[in-house]
Amino acid sequence: MAGRALVVGAGGQLGRDLIHAAARDPRWTCIGLTEADLDITDRHAVRDAIAGRRPDVVINAAAYTDVERAEEEPDAAQRVNAEAAGIVAEEAARADAAALYVSTDFVFDGAATAPYEPDAPIHPLSIYGATKAEGEARTREANPRHFVVRTAWLYGPGGANFVEKILSAAATRPELRIVSDEIGSPTHTRDLAEALLALCATTRWGTYHCVNAGACSRYELALSFLEMAGLTVAVTPCNAEDFPSKAVRPRYSVLSNARIEAAIGRLMRPWRDALADYMARRAGAAGRDNQR
Repeated sequence: MAGRALVVGAGGQLGRDLIHAAARDPRWTCIGLTEADLDITDRHAVRDAIAGRRPDVVINAAAYTDVERAEEEPDAAQRVNAEAAGIVAEEAARADAAALYVSTDFVFDGAATAPYEPDAPIHPLSIYGATKAEGEARTREANPRHFVVRTAWLYGPGGANFVEKILSAAATRPELRIVSDEIGSPTHTRDLAEALLALCATTRWGTYHCVNAGACSRYELALSFLEMAGLTVAVTPCNAEDFPSKAVRPRYSVLSNARIEAAIGRLMRPWRDALADYMARRAGAAGRDNQR
């Protein structure tokens, strides 16, 4: 399957890279709708948006992603991550389109010691994780032609992600303390976007994980991109308990790519290679801005 893809949440870091990836893939014509274009909690607006564009697949890249704030605004997170996910999937089915829901490693509790497979039991520890888990369930229930794809530690151009936050902090602070006891798989939005479109070209419905290959701690990740950026700020490892937060985060959230790699017929590249590509993109964008 390929053809017309409708991306909701097209203004986010993943949504933007989905639009760019589709432009490079001759199999797809892609239409993007941002939060300003479409309120996905409004069923009638969603119905009209999908019916008017007649997509073959609707990719739901919209989400309430502020993990800390979700603890204070559970109803808002529920509306976007869970209820709207069901609306999007159901209205896609009404229009004879497949639905893809982008989910998260936060549906797991982090107690594993080996990479999570897609069928592993879920046990979210936070409001964000719980609402995303419900969004998965509502997507599956509403549309038999569905893909649920969990990812982790996502970063991309223009996003308020870990990479950008630490690079910004490094520009103003002489020393940084970075958590070393949270382990995961850093994932570049470009790689995820390309894999999602490849998956949507199949009819292998189901639940998948998609991350860049390998794993590291947040401390190791920070050392890597700070070195790539040529920054010599001092970095000290610490424990997650040193940064109290409202939301409980999984300490281990490494995801297995085996299922999606079999479905799309290729391997996800290592996280260090993807990170180097991102840093090169970032440097190139900064250079173009300086020339204006």
